[in-house]
Amino acid sequence: MSAEAADRVAAVTSSRPGTPLQTSWFEFLLDASLLEKHLQKSNPDPTGVQLVVQFLEQASKPSVNEQNQVQPPADNRRNRTLKLLALKVAAYMKWDLDALEKGLSIPVLNMLLNELLCVSKVPAGVKHVDLDLSTLPPTTAMAVLIYNRWAIRTIVLSSFPEKQTKPGPHQMNMLSVVQQEKEMTDNILSVLKEQASDSISVLAGALRLKKDLYVHTVRTLDLLAADASAANGETESSTAGLRISANELHCQVHYDLGAIFFQRGCTDRPAFEQARDHFRQTKELLRKLDSAVHVHLDEERLAGYWNACKALTGDCDSRDSQTTRYDQINGLLAARGYQGVVEAFIKDNASRTLPDHFRHSVLRELSYKAQQGEAGLDEVCRQLCACNAVRDALDGEVLGVRFRQLLMKPGKRLLDFVLENDDISLSVRPSFRSSSPRRVPNNVGSQVCSRSLEQEPSSEASRRNAAAFMRGLCEGLEDPALASLVSSHQLFGELLREEERTPLAEQLKKRSAAVDLGAKPLPSFYDIPASASVSVGQLEQRLILSSDPRAIRHILNELHDAADGPFWKVNGKWEVPPDYINVILAIKDGLTKDLVYILTAKGLHCTAIKDFAHARQLLSACLELVTEFSPRLRQVMLNELLLTEVRAHESAAALDGGKERPPPDLVSRVRGYLEMRIRDLPLRQAVGEECVAFMLNWRENDYLTLQVPPSAVAGNPYVKLGQLLASTCKELPGPKESRRTAKELWDAVVQICSVSVQHKRSNDGRVGLIKHRESSMGILHRSKFITFVKKIREPLVLTTLISLFVRLHSFVRDDIVNDVTAEHLSIWPASLPNIQAVDVEAVAVTVKELVTYALTLNPNNQSWLITQADIYFATNQYSAALNLYLQAGAVASDFFSKAVPPDVYTDQVLKRMIKCCSMMNCHTQVAVLCQFLREVDYMTAFKALQEQNSHDAMDSFYDYIWDVTILEYLTHIHHKRGETEKRQIAMKAIGQAELNTSNPEEVLQLAAQKRKKRFLQAMAKLYF
Repeated sequence: MSAEAADRVAAVTSSRPGTPLQTSWFEFLLDASLLEKHLQKSNPDPTGVQLVVQFLEQASKPSVNEQNQVQPPADNRRNRTLKLLALKVAAYMKWDLDALEKGLSIPVLNMLLNELLCVSKVPAGVKHVDLDLSTLPPTTAMAVLIYNRWAIRTIVLSSFPEKQTKPGPHQMNMLSVVQQEKEMTDNILSVLKEQASDSISVLAGALRLKKDLYVHTVRTLDLLAADASAANGETESSTAGLRISANELHCQVHYDLGAIFFQRGCTDRPAFEQARDHFRQTKELLRKLDSAVHVHLDEERLAGYWNACKALTGDCDSRDSQTTRYDQINGLLAARGYQGVVEAFIKDNASRTLPDHFRHSVLRELSYKAQQGEAGLDEVCRQLCACNAVRDALDGEVLGVRFRQLLMKPGKRLLDFVLENDDISLSVRPSFRSSSPRRVPNNVGSQVCSRSLEQEPSSEASRRNAAAFMRGLCEGLEDPALASLVSSHQLFGELLREEERTPLAEQLKKRSAAVDLGAKPLPSFYDIPASASVSVGQLEQRLILSSDPRAIRHILNELHDAADGPFWKVNGKWEVPPDYINVILAIKDGLTKDLVYILTAKGLHCTAIKDFAHARQLLSACLELVTEFSPRLRQVMLNELLLTEVRAHESAAALDGGKERPPPDLVSRVRGYLEMRIRDLPLRQAVGEECVAFMLNWRENDYLTLQVPPSAVAGNPYVKLGQLLASTCKELPGPKESRRTAKELWDAVVQICSVSVQHKRSNDGRVGLIKHRESSMGILHRSKFITFVKKIREPLVLTTLISLFVRLHSFVRDDIVNDVTAEHLSIWPASLPNIQAVDVEAVAVTVKELVTYALTLNPNNQSWLITQADIYFATNQYSAALNLYLQAGAVASDFFSKAVPPDVYTDQVLKRMIKCCSMMNCHTQVAVLCQFLREVDYMTAFKALQEQNSHDAMDSFYDYIWDVTILEYLTHIHHKRGETEKRQIAMKAIGQAELNTSNPEEVLQLAAQKRKKRFLQAMAKLYF
């Protein structure tokens, strides 16, 4: 290449602008300061959310070992740093969920927020709803709130319809990846929806917080990376991190709660009222906040939510001057002031403030009411349709189909309404206003067209659109007389120019001359008879809505006459248990098959929703029908009717506290079912489950232990479990005798909570254990076992089960200090040989569910309250634990009006109450409780009183101290510190005559009991 050519190439190359290279993710690992510099750029490439995806994608990549086996992502420094970088990006974005949700998929955002929970020291293995936010460090509480806010926001967003994108040719190889992500998203959504109630409770608890919270920033995350032990104190202090004021937090939480309640309102109407209250609080807090820096919400959407809630709850008053146009119209609809709605639409045609979709939605709502038979709405619907047509015309839009259908069968009354045919002088000038005084017509609705043109300033576009509407109206009317009515109207002459009016007048003359008055008129749209498919559809709708057996039979007869079946598929929500489906579908006659299937499905649905009256009617009718041709189906219906009767009696017993025993006939039928053995008869496990629970609830222990046939025990796992429970409960008074049956029950439950363990030899020769959940070793799966237990109301059975699981929990947890207590622990085995096969998490979750369920039945059971308190204590939830310990004492002593029995407040319970107070920095309460022990714990009391940073009322508790030694120590400490006032209070307490050590023992005991009662009552007021 010549020198001249080289110069030309160099000149061209240098003239091209250089494209900056995109920063790679690994560069941020090499330079810790690069991330913040990158994010501070005006248009960073890659963006923040793209970096989060890259960091988490790299951190979660599986590894491959030397044997070419895929291993889960390693927990090494590289991966931890990548996760921390992803958190830093989110912290730089100030945890704006709107921005994160737009840029990140649900699986990625779920992974990011779970990492936030980990670094924020959220207790593992504890449900968020069980956490006391007020006792958590600020950053920890904020992490919990961010996660639960995202959970309910994701549920709300997932309910919105989305358009599915069709993959192009170049995307076909990505379908498997997309499918995997969709499955992950669906799994996460199902979990979030199951835990939605817990998330709502967590956010509701946040509204009770009065203090400001702090969220992690880039600085606090750097501190975590530098020194985890030091950073923990730094990030959890009251000054670290980004400060979120209580009002900002409440504003955001109210908005998110309003959205989830609004979404639930579709199936639960009262939820709209809760949504309205939350949105009202959001609006009020937004007005209070001068600069809502950390509140990220769509104010337009908030306004839409607010208007919708007011309309749906009827919280609108059209007479209120502060209300919007939406409120006024919704108020008129609620009050059935339909003529006022028409008047409002006419006014809006001039102002054009209401959006079209709102106007059309009002028309649809009133049309639906008219179809349901509400009188007087047909004329209102026609008037509103005309108002909307005029508005569409003025906006230059195409007229709707509904108005064109009206014009196919018009009348003079409709045209009078549209055109104001009342000899009103209206001169259409640039202002579209009359120059002379105008008479107000009697019918307000007859002013729609004229009043719609009253606007200032007027526009030429509105004038031409109005003229086009008049011309189209004239051309669209087939009746020459009505067309002449339009062409002779004053508006017609004022809006249309001469060159436009002349051709129309010629057309009208020709149409009038061509009319044959003797000809038969063509049928209008409304005269066309309904098609057969429309009639079938109406019958199917009636079939879905009906719950009357006779009506259902009559409708099915009509349907089979009108069309071919089957009709049991009309409603996809009609479900018959799989045990019965083959027997029912084997019926040869189509009509009978449809009738049996539909009656059974509707009857079972009514039983499920506790509409027992209709369930009895439907199932009895089905029983009468199948008795004629199928003995097997007859017995099936008898079994389902028995289930209905059992559930009806149990539902009534739950309301009246189980005072009325079941009739002997019902008990006899339940026994008959448990003993029944008919060959080839489909039996539903749910019926057996309900029957066994019924027998346990009504203490039919003798029958279950002695009289139930062995074949029933062998063939039904619920009968076997019921027999074990009944035997154990029956022999509970004698520990030695009950241990044999208790051992059998213990073995059965241990198997239910066990996992299958397999031994596998690795390539290096070592033998390892592989655990598989949901083992088939037990007589029931754990989920079915929990469902069965939650049907039991008998306190002794529940106490026995709680005792068993508490004992099992103590084995698998192996924590003597935080052991959970319960009644009858001595009857269970003293060891658990195959402990590695027990699913620890399943046991922990089950014992919590059991105690929580039991307390819903009887919140005043002392033993259950102590057990629940111990569970909270073992998981470091000290405020909740102390609350329940106090509840147990209050129940046992009639709200501390008398002494708490020593078997309730044992030394172990009192020491746990002392530790709860100590962990919450309530040191004066610790000192007072130390006196309650059988041997006063002076060392703990003195150590607590030395603490100067106490979060309780300190000297106000001195009146509850009766031990003179502790009072003397208090006096000494305050004197040493120079705290004169507090020393005087302690001196006053010690100087009371009833505390004189020379008094008789009875006087001293009386003084102690009086102070105990007053102290416990004061504590109850604090913690209840």
